[in-house]
Amino acid sequence: MNTKLQFFFNKYIKMKNLYLMILLIFSFNGFASVQSVKDVQISLNLKDATITEFFKAVEQKTTFTFVFDEKISGTSQRISIYADKESLDGVLTKIAAKTGLSFRKLNNTITVTHNARTQMNVRGKVLDETGMPMPGVTILEKGTKTSTMTDMEGNFSFAVSSSAVLVVSYMGYISQEVNASASLITITLKPSTSELNEVVVTALGIKREEKKLGFSQQTIKADNLAQGRPNNWSSGLKGKVAGLSIISTGSGPLNSQQIVLRGNRSLSPKGNYALIVVDGVPVNAEMTTSGSTSAYMGEDSPIDYGNGISDLNLDDIDAVTVLKGAGATALYGSRAANGALIITTKSGKRNKGLGISFNTGATFDVIQRWPDYQYSYGQGTGNSPDASGNQYYSYGNSADGTSTSGTSSAWGPAFTGQNFYQYDPAVEGQSAQRLPWQSYRDNRKDFWRTGVTLNNNISIQGGDSKGSMRLSLGNQKNEWIMPNTGFDRVTAAVNANYQVSDKIKLGTTVNYNTRNSDNLPSTGYNNGSIAYFMIFQQPNIDLNWYRPIWEKGKEQIQQLHPFSSFIDNPYLIAYEATNTLDSDQIVGNIFANITLSPNLDLMLRSSMNTYNQTREQKRPYSINRYAKGFYERQDVFKQEINSDFLLTYKKDFGKFSLTASAGGNAMNYEYRRTEAEVTGLVVPGVYKLSNGSSAPILTLGDANKKMNSLYGLVSMSYRDMLFVDVTGRNDWTSTLPVENNSFFYPSINTSAVLSEMFSLPKTIDFLKYRLSFAQVGNDTEPYKTQKYYGQSAFPSSAQTLTVLYNDHFKPEITTSFETGFEIRMLKNRLTADATIYESITKNQIIDIPMDFSTGYSGAVLNGGKVRNRGIELTLGGKIIEAKNFKWTSTLNWSRNWNKVMELPEGIDGQQIIGTGGTASIIAKVGGTTSAIYGFGFVRSPDGQIVYDNAGLPAYPEEIQYIGDASPKWKAGLTNSFSIGNFTMNVTIDGQYGGIIYSQTHHKLSEQGKLNSNNMGRETGFIIGEGVVQNADGSYSPNTKQVKTADWYGRYYRRANIESNSFDASFGKLREISLQYNLPKRWLKNTGLQSLQFSLFGRDLATVSDFPIYDPETAALNGDTILPGIEMGQMPSPATYGFNLSLTL
Repeated sequence: MNTKLQFFFNKYIKMKNLYLMILLIFSFNGFASVQSVKDVQISLNLKDATITEFFKAVEQKTTFTFVFDEKISGTSQRISIYADKESLDGVLTKIAAKTGLSFRKLNNTITVTHNARTQMNVRGKVLDETGMPMPGVTILEKGTKTSTMTDMEGNFSFAVSSSAVLVVSYMGYISQEVNASASLITITLKPSTSELNEVVVTALGIKREEKKLGFSQQTIKADNLAQGRPNNWSSGLKGKVAGLSIISTGSGPLNSQQIVLRGNRSLSPKGNYALIVVDGVPVNAEMTTSGSTSAYMGEDSPIDYGNGISDLNLDDIDAVTVLKGAGATALYGSRAANGALIITTKSGKRNKGLGISFNTGATFDVIQRWPDYQYSYGQGTGNSPDASGNQYYSYGNSADGTSTSGTSSAWGPAFTGQNFYQYDPAVEGQSAQRLPWQSYRDNRKDFWRTGVTLNNNISIQGGDSKGSMRLSLGNQKNEWIMPNTGFDRVTAAVNANYQVSDKIKLGTTVNYNTRNSDNLPSTGYNNGSIAYFMIFQQPNIDLNWYRPIWEKGKEQIQQLHPFSSFIDNPYLIAYEATNTLDSDQIVGNIFANITLSPNLDLMLRSSMNTYNQTREQKRPYSINRYAKGFYERQDVFKQEINSDFLLTYKKDFGKFSLTASAGGNAMNYEYRRTEAEVTGLVVPGVYKLSNGSSAPILTLGDANKKMNSLYGLVSMSYRDMLFVDVTGRNDWTSTLPVENNSFFYPSINTSAVLSEMFSLPKTIDFLKYRLSFAQVGNDTEPYKTQKYYGQSAFPSSAQTLTVLYNDHFKPEITTSFETGFEIRMLKNRLTADATIYESITKNQIIDIPMDFSTGYSGAVLNGGKVRNRGIELTLGGKIIEAKNFKWTSTLNWSRNWNKVMELPEGIDGQQIIGTGGTASIIAKVGGTTSAIYGFGFVRSPDGQIVYDNAGLPAYPEEIQYIGDASPKWKAGLTNSFSIGNFTMNVTIDGQYGGIIYSQTHHKLSEQGKLNSNNMGRETGFIIGEGVVQNADGSYSPNTKQVKTADWYGRYYRRANIESNSFDASFGKLREISLQYNLPKRWLKNTGLQSLQFSLFGRDLATVSDFPIYDPETAALNGDTILPGIEMGQMPSPATYGFNLSLTL
């Protein structure tokens, strides 16, 4: 290499000619090797280097020589630079931005000079409020474009003018301005109280500032979500999000839940659920239950095996963003017609300590709310008096009379100290002598136990300037309130990213869980469910009499159920009729973010959600539905693979800013289900397919679906106060006919920050108006557009399906409008967010019945229109904000009006959405999608109940409208109190209006097992309050006496939906938690960075007129949750617990 000139003596004018001569010599010597800095590729990796060290590194790798003076060589400024085969021109541009130097090339010589302005090097460190370094903070020289960012240690260094003012900013924190200084600057940022610049994860994982959004959204962060430590993370949303409803059946420890946003848009119960997205991976929330497709008296009882969202580890979730309207989710097209929940899991970050976090805790489930069972009267029909006319009891025929022990009713004699022949467990039959007639007041409660769940979770995280990683491992062991039920769950998660170069960042997120259960409870109103036993249990029967399970000498052959063959032994149900589960699930993605140019980025991502379950249903000999036993094995496999790309261009044009994105998605969904069953076992208690008394019946099912999509987003802003987003997506789906399988879904969202556009009163800190329009779709299930053949039970054969296909299907289309405002006042002490919306869904995809003479039982049609209108309101307040005491409060309220505008042509004026017993949810034009119909009372013109000539409520001829399952409004209130290191959070929520039908209440009242059935007990008769219709059509008061049991049997009969329906209004103490953080000064020299202990409770109190366990319930009809109908409900416990969290 040529001899280097180390100093440029430009201050010596007399040597100007010598300088020019030397340059000329250099030029001639290097003539043969002259290169352009744009053509030269160079790789460098310098950290904290001096400027002269940088020059030497470049000279060693190229033919260029640097010329500079002693002011440049003597500077204390240090730089870090990484380049991988990057042009030298690009490297010098970066150095110029960091140092303020200028580079001029002449042949192979590069002259280095200072910019015209006086420069100085600024070095500093940025910390958060806890003293932790903050990577990624932007440091901008005010009034210029000169900027830098902090590294993983929070450090920064760059050249600015000597009089510069530095603007330090980071999303979610208050920006600061500091004067440049030659000494080290330490800056502490505080969280933004307004949260206007909070980063929100929106559709497709695109991060946006909340200020810029033109649609309604709400983000629940990890600490708020996990206050009550629920087994199912979605329970942590209850009462905290306006417009969100969570529907569950209370069907066991997994308690699958379906999330609905802004009312029911579809006439199909399964077409209303929100999309769940985990780190960009869509998670299928559909249920795959077993046992029976009906909660009412099916071949078996439905079993809740959970769904795809049940097993996410609460400790791995960082935040849940609720995107309510179609405008927020239009980029998902037909995937998110009902809104979406975007779940972001925790990622790694730099820590002061080892980066190890550990959580341990336990929860205890206690049943606090029971039906008001009566224990004053025992078993009997009420129509079996002895010779003296008194009620008596006899287990089997005895000297006192014929047997009265076979009835399920409790209209027998009162417990007044009598002695009767009763059941004797020692002989498993009638007692040898009369025994005291007494009640056993805890003969239902003693079956249940205190549920216990143990939670342990450990994570380790770390990072540097190139990347970060977080690993976690969790275990949850649950013993539910029903004996011999529960589950054991293990979760593992990895979240990692690495900046492999200045232009490429790679990352992956993987969440794995495995769940095992030796038994999950059967649900519904069925002989084999424990809810059925709780209804039929008698006040005079000791629960302990059932504990042997088997009759003596007939183990595994004949169960012990001495009072009725219709009622299975509860301990047989718990310990012998088991439902096992082995489940595995992986939700993960791998991505690459590529910087193609300073303004152009490319995101590539591939994701997978795979789900495997192996289940067994074991039914022993003598169980009601299977006299010789039953065994079934099921294997369920689901997998969805998504591949995405997203190209994003960003550019500022003075006062205008533009972001444009274009991308695509390819989705492939596979579902397989294999079932094999045998009815009748050769050897009792041996559950194998080879032990069947006949050949196994094999059933196969599969579904495959593909969808390809292209989408685009253009976001424009003016002066950071006027924003417009325009999106479009086109889907091509395999489930629709070729001529209709392409549909375009547009949206436009606008917002204007009025507080920056106009001069408003000083009390208003921020005011934003937003307006949104969108159109999204919802396609159908596979195999409904052509004639397919189904599996036959006979070898080498197939059968024609009984549902008529539709070869001209179109997707459901939902058109939505939304407008609202957000205001912050009094230095952000008061906040309000209000939204008004309307959505209209047409081309409903529904099943309709057909006359059997057509050869089909039903058909699938497009047709019908449903409208939803609603209001959402969220109010926030910092009521007290003193140094040692803070009190914040958040209130949300929402109301939705649902209306069926049209129904498909060719149906008889109504669409049956679902049934539970004799109650039906029926859609009619002008009605709603949640209207409950059934038989009620016959009433006179003035509303009185009409009785027949026998003195009993008259039978109506037709079903009638009973009420609506949906409430008029829902609300939630959360208060947070901080005193020193103590924090207390209290959430109450509830709803007003709506009704719920109770099958349990019908049966308990019909059988006389509630205290509300005591009217007429003492007299033995009732005169029903109402009227009778006279021959001339007039009405007169009813005066007919009828036996008490007969009156209750008619008044609360199964078909009378009106008498067994109740106001669904309720208020709940949803959550209460108390946390204590040990002062940091106590943790010095312990190796601990933080230590927190918390106590909490969930569902601690309920105020409701609903007479059974919990007004928040629904019927589980196979894989469909039907709201407004209680069908064999199990207890809903209150939860108490503690948690210990520490960080090393």
